[in-house]
Amino acid sequence: MPEPRNGGVKTLGIKVPDALHAQFTLVAQLDGISLGDAALRAVELYVTTKKAEPDFAARAKAALEAIEREAAARRGAIEGLFGADAPAANAADTTTGRSRRRGGEASD
Repeated sequence: MPEPRNGGVKTLGIKVPDALHAQFTLVAQLDGISLGDAALRAVELYVTTKKAEPDFAARAKAALEAIEREAAARRGAIEGLFGADAPAANAADTTTGRSRRRGGEASD
């Protein structure tokens, strides 16, 4: 399996209202950190806060079950096409996300 291009790091671009950006910049400067580091801390805090919500585990479990149902349906469709000759499932092939081809078109 090839190594991730960015070492497992994703780039996130967001639009922030001018007033909030000015405050965010000031807070980061006062803390002596870059905007990138401040944004990373904010994302980490958001994830930690959401995980602590009482219903979060149940919502995550429901999302996982939906992913598993979709994967089973897709597996069934492939098996229906090929019968006993269906290609062996590869762990990387069972993801539910759509991959992108060149030019930005989605593939299924």
